[in-house]
Amino acid sequence: MGFADFEKVEQATGAVFCFALPRHPWRRGGNGNTDGLIRECFPKGAGFTAVGEQEVRAVYDAIDHRPRKRHGYRTPWEVHHSTVLHML
Repeated sequence: MGFADFEKVEQATGAVFCFALPRHPWRRGGNGNTDGLIRECFPKGAGFTAVGEQEVRAVYDAIDHRPRKRHGYRTPWEVHHSTVLHML
């Protein structure tokens, strides 16, 4: 399956695919960066049949709570919720 089949994958898994809008190339860098962060935890070629919901959630939370230079070193979670977390 490829991108052409994303709707089938969404229906089968309940996952939602997000694509950069046409003529909005500045959004693709964020997608590529996030893909790279995910690949640190799930290398290319690794099967997902043995990966459980808890492991996926842990990776999601780790990425969502990682400070980003583009957000003034706030986390995506902080930006979304307009809150600042105080790290020790």
